[in-house]
Amino acid sequence: MTDKIQIVCENVKQPAIDFDKIEKWIEQVAKSHDRIVGPLTYIFCDDDKIIEVNRQFLQHDYYTDIITFDYSRGKRISGDMFISLDTVATNAEIVNATYDAELHRVIIHGVLHLCGIDDKGEGEREIMEGFENQALAMLNDMK
Repeated sequence: MTDKIQIVCENVKQPAIDFDKIEKWIEQVAKSHDRIVGPLTYIFCDDDKIIEVNRQFLQHDYYTDIITFDYSRGKRISGDMFISLDTVATNAEIVNATYDAELHRVIIHGVLHLCGIDDKGEGEREIMEGFENQALAMLNDMK
């Protein structure tokens, strides 16, 4: 990892994925949305931590796979992204995906939020999924 992307683990082991490749991928995805990557922090955690963050900062009382705090300015994306590895594993089973594939989807989901893509309004979830699929195809095409 460079100075741009930091990894923090709270109550979990760091996922065994190629973070150098992930960093290049994130930069490629950001560029495809006319953005540049600033400081990003991924906080990998368990369900206990994600619900604590969800309750404290968003007043939501449910588990989720990712919570993104956006500090972007202009075209420079920046933020903190809490990812529950417990929920990633559960969701991977539900959608019949591999753990790594689901983790990659969640990692880029946060980046897409930082690029200005929402998924809460009518029709926005489908737009987000389309961009996720495009980004995942980019990752699969990388050497």
